[in-house]
Amino acid sequence: MKIVFATGNPHKLKEIQEIAGDGDIEFVLPAEGFNPVEDGETFEENSLIKAREAAKLSGNYSLADDSGLCVDALSGAPGIHSARYADTAQARIDKLLNALDDCENRSAKFVCAMTLVDGQGNLIYKTRGECSGEISRKQSGTNGFGYDPVFLVEKNRTMAEMSEDEKNLVSHRGKALRDVIKFIKSELM
Repeated sequence: MKIVFATGNPHKLKEIQEIAGDGDIEFVLPAEGFNPVEDGETFEENSLIKAREAAKLSGNYSLADDSGLCVDALSGAPGIHSARYADTAQARIDKLLNALDDCENRSAKFVCAMTLVDGQGNLIYKTRGECSGEISRKQSGTNGFGYDPVFLVEKNRTMAEMSEDEKNLVSHRGKALRDVIKFIKSELM
C-alpha cells in the first residue's frame, strides 16, 4: 500500500520508513508544490492541515505528523513553533539552552500528532505519541536531528547518542507511527 507522507523533511521520511519496517506500506514524499500553511494552534490541527494538503495534491491516502518539543519551564515552548524557534538547527538548540540557563526544572517532552486522511482529505485516523525526558546542559551525540542532541531520554543519554533502532523504540514519532500502522493493517489492508 502506498501512502504519501506529508513532509518536506527527508530526515522524517527516512525515520518513518525505518520505523515502518516490513515494506507492506510504502511511504513517499508529496507531489511538487506541497507547501501547506501551518496556521493551526495545536499539533493535531497542523497535522491535519498537512495531511489534507498532501491528499489534495496526490488524490492518495496521506499521513502527516506535526511534532515538537514542549519544555515545562518555558510553559510548553517551543511547542508547535519548534521548527521555527530560530533560523537553524544549531540556533534553535542554542536559544533553548540559553533560555534554560538558570533553570533547575529541565523536564520536557517530545510530542507527535499523526493524522491519516483518504484521497479526498477525509479524516480516517489520528493519534498522538509522547516521549518524556529532560533538556541536557550541553549537546551530546551525532545521531538524529533537531533537538535530539540536547534531549535526555535516560538520565545519561541524549536521543542523539542512541542508535536509530533504540531511538525509534522510545520516540514520540515511533509510538505514534506504530499505532497508525496497526490501524492501517487492521482496517485498510
